[in-house]
Amino acid sequence: MGTTGRERKIPLLPLRGLLVFPTMVLHLDVGREKSVKALEKAMVDDNLILLATQEEVHLEEPTKEQIFKVGTIAKIKQMLKLPNGTIRVLVEGLKRARIDQFLNEDEYFEVAISELEDEMDEMAEVEALMRSVLRTFEQYIKLSKKVTPETLASVSDIDEPGRLADVITSHLTLKMKDKQNVLEAINVKARLEILLEILNNEREVLELERKIGQRVKKQMEKTQKEYYLREQMKAIQKELGDKEGRAGEVEELRKQLSEFDGPDQVEEKIAKEIDRLEKTPPTSAEGNVIRNYIDWLFSIPWTKVTEDNLDINHAKEVLDEDHYGLEKAKERVLEYLAVQKLVKRLKGPILCLVGPPGVGKTSLARSVARSLGREFVRISLGGVRDEAEIRGHRRTYVGAMPGRVIQGMKTAGTVNPVFLLDEIDKMANDFRGDPAAALLEVLDPNQNDTFSDHYIEEPYDLSKVMFITTANTVHTIPRPLLDRMEMLHIPGYTEIEKLNIAKKYLLPKQMEEHGLAEEQLTVSEEGLLEIIRLYTREAGVRDLNRMMETICRKAAKQIVSDEAQELNVTLETLEELIGKSKFRYGLAETEDQVGACTGLAWTEAGGDTLTIEVAVLPGKGKLTLTGKLGDVMKESAQAAFSYIRSRAEELKIDPDFYEKSDIHIHVPEGAIPKDGPSAGITIATALISALCSTPVSKEVGMTGEITLRGRVLPIGGLKEKSLAAHRAGLKTIIMPKENEKDIDEIPDTVKQDLTFIPVEHLDEVLDKALVIDDGKVTV
Repeated sequence: MGTTGRERKIPLLPLRGLLVFPTMVLHLDVGREKSVKALEKAMVDDNLILLATQEEVHLEEPTKEQIFKVGTIAKIKQMLKLPNGTIRVLVEGLKRARIDQFLNEDEYFEVAISELEDEMDEMAEVEALMRSVLRTFEQYIKLSKKVTPETLASVSDIDEPGRLADVITSHLTLKMKDKQNVLEAINVKARLEILLEILNNEREVLELERKIGQRVKKQMEKTQKEYYLREQMKAIQKELGDKEGRAGEVEELRKQLSEFDGPDQVEEKIAKEIDRLEKTPPTSAEGNVIRNYIDWLFSIPWTKVTEDNLDINHAKEVLDEDHYGLEKAKERVLEYLAVQKLVKRLKGPILCLVGPPGVGKTSLARSVARSLGREFVRISLGGVRDEAEIRGHRRTYVGAMPGRVIQGMKTAGTVNPVFLLDEIDKMANDFRGDPAAALLEVLDPNQNDTFSDHYIEEPYDLSKVMFITTANTVHTIPRPLLDRMEMLHIPGYTEIEKLNIAKKYLLPKQMEEHGLAEEQLTVSEEGLLEIIRLYTREAGVRDLNRMMETICRKAAKQIVSDEAQELNVTLETLEELIGKSKFRYGLAETEDQVGACTGLAWTEAGGDTLTIEVAVLPGKGKLTLTGKLGDVMKESAQAAFSYIRSRAEELKIDPDFYEKSDIHIHVPEGAIPKDGPSAGITIATALISALCSTPVSKEVGMTGEITLRGRVLPIGGLKEKSLAAHRAGLKTIIMPKENEKDIDEIPDTVKQDLTFIPVEHLDEVLDKALVIDDGKVTV
């Protein structure tokens, strides 16, 4: 480091946020007490003062440690006291100096200093550096608006390399630390290198700022241009009186978007689609597709929730008010409410109401919605073959629409409705996909919070929906779909239940719909019972409801034509009013029959009785089966035939009967297909009765599958079969022992009139069913 070797004492003036280089002339405003005293001391001596910068700008009273050790000796040219008490000083920088020691810190700073002289290296290198600095400074001036081009001209005339570096640095807006580094560089080459590095960094920063500025400006210009063009378009449309143009449409959609309450990703999607719509020509067909899509996104409920009414007593009142019976189904709904009340948040259960037509499955779902205070929506899946019916179509197709699930949610208007999927057992599949497989995601509580519709594309939350499905039969529902649902069986109504339903629900409702006052039509209880027994034979109450409609129409006609002011329907007037009965009530058979046995069957419409007849004819052992029997039923007949052959001697049947006789087994109503294993013991009993010429009791109905060893295996649908037996007037039901557990499900009114006999072997069946001289045959 170059020094003159000459040390001297000099007052120190600490500078805040300012640094003075040699040869610089500038004004300083001095206000701090210590600084003013330092100036006064300098004026008394030789007008020289050391200007050194303090490290932190905010310090009011810096200590000696907080002042840079290298500063500039300056000559005070002029002093002027200002009205506010500060002193304005004109100073000229002379030389660099280093503080060696602080001599006084009390009234003002006084320091011992060493003057510093510039050190020069090879002039060629310094000359090259000078040119690089000037060239870079020129580029800096072009990018920066803070330095005037005239500055470059004045700087270019400087020949001294050290002074050139000082002057250029003084014109730059730099951090104080960078300027101090230049001031402390005594070696001229090092000083120019430091400055060149600083200039290069500053130039890069300015270049980046310029690029950012241009990008922002371009974006602003684009926005302003779009705004200007939109305003022009609005003005033109206003002049033409066209208020329905694309611009007005887009503006309306943007207003809707500002009020949209939904997920952020959906909001972003709508915003993008509105921008696309705006850029689409009005004549383009694509515009309608985009508009329809935006409308769907707006119309689907994303967050709107109805508050559940979790009052169990209220729900029970509503369910009892709307439906008679159906205890198990009502109990399940009340359990759901109770759990919901305890946990506050429960994933919607998937209930499947299984039962014959007309037992109130759909209306029960409607009542569940009413009891919860939720919206109700119903879609029918009967005959649905296309997967797109559930998941929707891709938007690339002409006439694309969301699937029925999303359409149902739009209809509901809330995210937590009661959603009824009717006739889930009647879906089919073909080349267009498998709709039942598409329903798996809808009905799986672990997946349906992100249900994906092909049209909507955005994931939709179905987890708050309470899904209820209905079906007439379970065996046509695919197993994976069945696995996701909870079965609630609604088998059908007893006579007593039907009587109450007719009195409390059907007749009053039909009277109201036909405009009849309460006193204008009365139907006796005996009359209603007669209608149930002789005019309807069903598990549900649809036919019964139609009979109530018929009676109401007859009453309305008589009242309007002044034939009568009121109509009283009794047992005696019933036939005259609605015609002769359709069915025979009472015993399935009026007397004990040989070779005819009453079986109990399950159908989709509920239970039914089935008479199996056997005729033994002279022949060569041919077995004939008629009555449109399915494969399983034919196999049951073969099994029964084989069992009888193996037990012929014990049953006191000619062991060669199968060689001498033809046997014909017939099940009446031959046009109706029949199948299933549960007719096994019925066929066997009818065969034995025919071969032994022993009658079967007219009071007995039976159901059960048979094995080649005569064992009786369990069957399904015992409750429905029991109701059918009760309707037919049977007194005794023979059933498999393993089905004893199902007796609990049978209504008490039916159990009172029927005797249930559980059996394990065909011998027990014959013991109870065959009659010899008013007694039973013992095998």
